[in-house]
Amino acid sequence: MSTKEVEATSNSVNLVDHEPTLAEGIVIGKWQNTLQELRYTFLTKDGWVGDYDYLYLITPNIWPLNKKYKDYKAPFYGLNDRVPVLLTLLLGLQHALTMIGSIVSPPLAIASGAFNFDSGMTQYLVSTAFITTGIATALQVTRLHIAKSPFFIGTGLLSVVGPTFDILPIVFNYASLRYKTGTCSTGPDGTPTPCPDAWGAVLGTMLCCVWLQVGMSFVPPRTLNKLFPKLITGSMLTLVGVYLVGNGLQNWGGSSNCHNGEGFYALCPDTSSPRPLPWGDPKLIGLGFSVFATIILVETIGAPLMRSASIIIGLAVGCLISGLTGYWSTSQLRDAPAGTFLWTHTFHLSVDGALVLPLLIMFACQAVSCIPDILATAELSGVDIEGTEFNSRIQGGILCDGLGSLFSALATGPPMVSQAGNNGVIVLTGCASRRAGWAASGFLVLMGIIAKFGAVFASMPPSVLGGMQVFLYSTIAVAGVRVLALINWTRRDRFILTVALGVGFMDVCQPDWFASILNYSGSNQRLVGLEQGINLAVETPFVIAGIVGVVLNAVLPRDKGEMLGVRYGDEHRHPVIGGRTE
Repeated sequence: MSTKEVEATSNSVNLVDHEPTLAEGIVIGKWQNTLQELRYTFLTKDGWVGDYDYLYLITPNIWPLNKKYKDYKAPFYGLNDRVPVLLTLLLGLQHALTMIGSIVSPPLAIASGAFNFDSGMTQYLVSTAFITTGIATALQVTRLHIAKSPFFIGTGLLSVVGPTFDILPIVFNYASLRYKTGTCSTGPDGTPTPCPDAWGAVLGTMLCCVWLQVGMSFVPPRTLNKLFPKLITGSMLTLVGVYLVGNGLQNWGGSSNCHNGEGFYALCPDTSSPRPLPWGDPKLIGLGFSVFATIILVETIGAPLMRSASIIIGLAVGCLISGLTGYWSTSQLRDAPAGTFLWTHTFHLSVDGALVLPLLIMFACQAVSCIPDILATAELSGVDIEGTEFNSRIQGGILCDGLGSLFSALATGPPMVSQAGNNGVIVLTGCASRRAGWAASGFLVLMGIIAKFGAVFASMPPSVLGGMQVFLYSTIAVAGVRVLALINWTRRDRFILTVALGVGFMDVCQPDWFASILNYSGSNQRLVGLEQGINLAVETPFVIAGIVGVVLNAVLPRDKGEMLGVRYGDEHRHPVIGGRTE
């Protein structure tokens, strides 16, 4: 054996018992080295700055400025790799900025679009969403082991947790039902007044129903996928996105309240606003378009740091234009407190039977729909995407979502779900380190505590928010289409999808089609509650589509072509006329 071969063999043997060193950029896990790790991180230049090319993060994608980085690939940082402190803070902020749009949209829609809360309550819900998102994301990234069991809480990946959009169709229809039945009051001119008790009913029912998702986290992922295949979850996501785009467009035109509104809402956003206009006025449409166009422009030519924050930049441009033209009053921002925290406002908790079935379906859908997002994050992070470890990450992610929703409801916030919106940041920056996730969590909690930050979103003109919401809600529909693209498209799949989407689109196109079918007005309150629950389930697009899809998927026999692995459209199914076999 040659000298080189001996050295190579010796090196390979030594690697078996090799322990990582500080110089190799891997965080040392032994507690004895904690002090040495802290000294290296905070007392050395390499620990603070490292050798990362920070200019790459701020270089616009415009020639000739981007010439240097045309074929540049950022260095990759794994889950537990050491990231310099400065880069950790920058990338943590980048992940936090990426999440802002998806964090603020649900509470804003709940507060203003459903229950007509005032600006103070709206600001509180936005701040609550930031705080609960930060805490849930930190738990997801950390991945805690449940003692004396094979189970975990969290994925241990840089996967973020944020408010789910699935709650919005349920809340909108429930609020409409409450105002229609008189359990939420209206003013003398018919204007809806704030209805905090309705939100308290949603929170109380969530606390009862979320245990379904917690229980499903202990079910093997393969079993969950059989009960709720991509065919079902993809169609539900698509319907949620399509339904919400309509709501976002209502805000883009001025506000959902002032569309054909009267009295206080005869003009948009209301008659007390600085420059009220009729719904759909070109000036209001222009405000929303400024946000939408800015998002597209930033994504086209922006630097990596800008592209991941395209939504917040779009909102900033819209706010600037609305402020300069007199459409945005900052009085609410000035009156907001400097700081806030959870439980500054509380709600009377109750349980409404009408919400049980829709919320159970929502939590069941969330338990399955987060699996593709966790898979995508795991693949980008360079870890196994199959096997026992990956299955435990899925189990931990579903459980973390359920516990996050439980904690959020106790904290008066909306339910939570794992999201993949930050995966683009991982691709752009090459950083999948959990350190960036913890930094992002800290920034999000800080954003929530600073009440002025939440007040900015609560006081924005609805048209500005609408431009952002249409873009953001469209990404949900696109996510549903992406999931549907993974199915086999057999005749059976197409039939189930046609029926499920057909029923769901009925709700989107004509929301009150079912209103006269169950219209009991007697004194039996139990029958009234049952009727309201059925109406709410049928009139919420993704709920009725999920019910129909699950039932059909269970009863329809499998196609022979599906069992043989033949896909719809395969060219070898039939001979081609005029074709010739070589």
